[in-house]
Amino acid sequence: MSTSNMLSQPIAEPELLNMTKGSDSSSLVHLNIGGKKFCTTTDTLTHREPDSMLAAMFSGRHTVCKDPGKGYVFVDRDGKHFRHILNWLRDGVVPMLTDSEYLELLREAEYYQLLGLIDGINAVLNKRKKEDDEFNTELTRTDIIKCIQSERVRFRGVNLSGLNLSKLDLSLVDFSYACLRNVFFSRANLQSAKFRDVDAVGSIFLHATLRECEFTGANLHGALLAGANLQSANLQDACLVNCSFFEADLRSAHLQNADLTNANLENATLEGANLKGAKLSNANLKGANLQRAYLRQVNLRDTHLEGAKLDGANLLGAIR
Repeated sequence: MSTSNMLSQPIAEPELLNMTKGSDSSSLVHLNIGGKKFCTTTDTLTHREPDSMLAAMFSGRHTVCKDPGKGYVFVDRDGKHFRHILNWLRDGVVPMLTDSEYLELLREAEYYQLLGLIDGINAVLNKRKKEDDEFNTELTRTDIIKCIQSERVRFRGVNLSGLNLSKLDLSLVDFSYACLRNVFFSRANLQSAKFRDVDAVGSIFLHATLRECEFTGANLHGALLAGANLQSANLQDACLVNCSFFEADLRSAHLQNADLTNANLENATLEGANLKGAKLSNANLKGANLQRAYLRQVNLRDTHLEGAKLDGANLLGAIR
């Protein structure tokens, strides 16, 4: 989605108040990130990552919103790691953190669309994995590349935890029953790949191609699938708790009995998707396209549906 289109709607999750125009690139900006206060300049927010959400917000070409009387722009995110975001924008240095903290920071970088920081974090994590055997990885990225040159590839039941497999062509690969914890699949081509019953907790599928993939029974708890293409993918009975499907394409996806508790599906396309029996407690479906989706007897009482398109959706027996 283009920056101009993105800013024509609420920007992901921020709850913004009174409108005011952006100003000079050297002007001060006061930010309230989930209750934590920060002060910076528009030049810092726009210079290093000009294509990011923050750059778009404060470029001066668009309107932003301030808390009346206090002058703070409020963004509804956890402010724990925002100082690292600002330091990256100031001097381009990736902070030294634990692996779990890097995964938290990676979520924030993905939300703010800071592609340079995402690459920097991935580079640090990849270096650590080469120097440390604690992940007990059975195969390396080089091994994977060699394997996928063959006509049919299977990694059934293999431990690939922590590998960086981003941007690879892994279409038709069988990963069934594999351990894929914290694997980086960003922008990879995984069309028609099999992920049946995999353990892919915390894995990152940012903008990956996952058309017609099979995730039946997979554990994707906390995985990032923002911007991914999941058209006609089979996610029946999958654990998708706390997953991010922000702006993902889930047209005609099979989500029967999937657990989408606390999942972020904001602005996702679910046209024609089958959600029969899916758990949607506290799921974020704001602005989602649910036209012609199958939602019979689904409990939508605790689901956030503001701005969602429900034209032609089958809601017979749904609890609202």
